[in-house]
Amino acid sequence: MKILVTGGGGFLGGAIVRRLAKIGHQVRSFSRGEYPELRALGVEVRRGDVSDADAVGRAASGVDAVFHVAAKAGVWGPHEEYVSANVDGTRSVLDACRRNGVRSLVYTSSPSVAFSHDGLEGIDERFPYADSYLASYPATKAEAERLVLSADGPSLSTVALRPHLIWGEGDNHLFPRILARAKAGALRRISGPPRLVDTTYIDNAVDAHLNALERLAPGSPCAGKAYFIAQGEPLPMWEMVDRMLAAAGAPAVTKSISPRAAYAAGWVLEKIWSGLRLSGEPRMTRFLAHQLSSAHWFDLTAAKRDLGYSPRVNLEEGLRRLAESFEKPRLHAHAGA
Repeated sequence: MKILVTGGGGFLGGAIVRRLAKIGHQVRSFSRGEYPELRALGVEVRRGDVSDADAVGRAASGVDAVFHVAAKAGVWGPHEEYVSANVDGTRSVLDACRRNGVRSLVYTSSPSVAFSHDGLEGIDERFPYADSYLASYPATKAEAERLVLSADGPSLSTVALRPHLIWGEGDNHLFPRILARAKAGALRRISGPPRLVDTTYIDNAVDAHLNALERLAPGSPCAGKAYFIAQGEPLPMWEMVDRMLAAAGAPAVTKSISPRAAYAAGWVLEKIWSGLRLSGEPRMTRFLAHQLSSAHWFDLTAAKRDLGYSPRVNLEEGLRRLAESFEKPRLHAHAGA
């Protein structure tokens, strides 16, 4: 197949691109940056902004399927930037698929579209979208997911995947930020009873996307539906954080803050950042405080049934691989010394 991957230069998008190329598909990546390492794999690299309908339309010309992975992530930033990337960008992709006769679209969504103030414990896809959101990212991802699912039909089959907290070797977003804060002594546990959180190792997230494409067709069980994706191995949140830090050779987090204090700090910092128009992200936001103080794990029955999803890499193996990825640079540095 000839397949377009939006966001092909990112962590998940790049992993999907590499897997597709490895198994013999013709792959075209569309993202804002230049990625010579993808060109070296024989991938056709197109540059542009996903909100540019004309550029996306040209990128989708002649392809059989699209993985729409590109998005603006994060917990802070101008709302209009999230709308442009996540909502307008998704409209551009859907329009490009229709104009070019693309048959299949796999969209990367987020479990945060359903995040409630009480946390999510063992829920499945029948759980509704949240009534309100504390950040622009989940709000715009929910709007985009609705657009994708409502576009499903005889000429274009669509499916949305909601992988939770993707991590692993090559992560350039989630874990590096946790690690940097831990090393700076700026990371705090949220106190209280243990809260179970499930995550997704990168190879399993890629498997889920390829499985979805393989099974997606007009009228198929997964067409027009959304699916939670995770390890199926929930752990207390701070145990998982400490184990990931240990894999990187960093100490466990020992200092703590109460949920109420974290939420209050988030509220104050948001006001300061907004009022002074400061660049970058506040160290805490209300959304982040809520995420760190609530449970998030899911019933994966539907993904296993409809997508044939089964996490091939368990938590222990994923952590071993993560530790190995940090060990290699240390060994090279030691050898160079």
